Amino acid sequence: MPDSSTIHSSNPSEPLPTKPTSLAAKPDANNDPGAGGDTSATENPELESQNDSDRANSGALAVFSSTFVTIFLCELGDKTQVATLLMSAESQEPWVVFAGAALALISTSLLGVIVGKWLASRISPKTLERSAAIVLIFISASLLWDVFS
Repeated sequence: MPDSSTIHSSNPSEPLPTKPTSLAAKPDANNDPGAGGDTSATENPELESQNDSDRANSGALAVFSSTFVTIFLCELGDKTQVATLLMSAESQEPWVVFAGAALALISTSLLGVIVGKWLASRISPKTLERSAAIVLIFISASLLWDVFS
């Protein structure tokens, strides 16, 4: 009778593991019967390409989502939103104000992305983070100085 800790492989050339694998392990092409049996990602370039594409898509979606949520929450109640609200109320042309505000926000975001990419190619991320922290601390200290003086 075989030991319950031994795992048998359907492929005789495949070495048997010495320890049992977790039942919660994610299935892959080698142990999932629905994934093509013995076909591994290195033997199937289409599968490898599809996996890379899936990872890139999920990574891009995560970056998009976090960027959207961060900017959306930061802009709520911001002076830009208040200015847009006032301009819309005064002009009686809300769609024209919306178009102008949207173009302005897209332009400033594009400028931020271009400058950020340029800085990232010349400065390490750690230095960039520290520099941003120092600038924000300086701005905060200046605002506090104005309030209390």
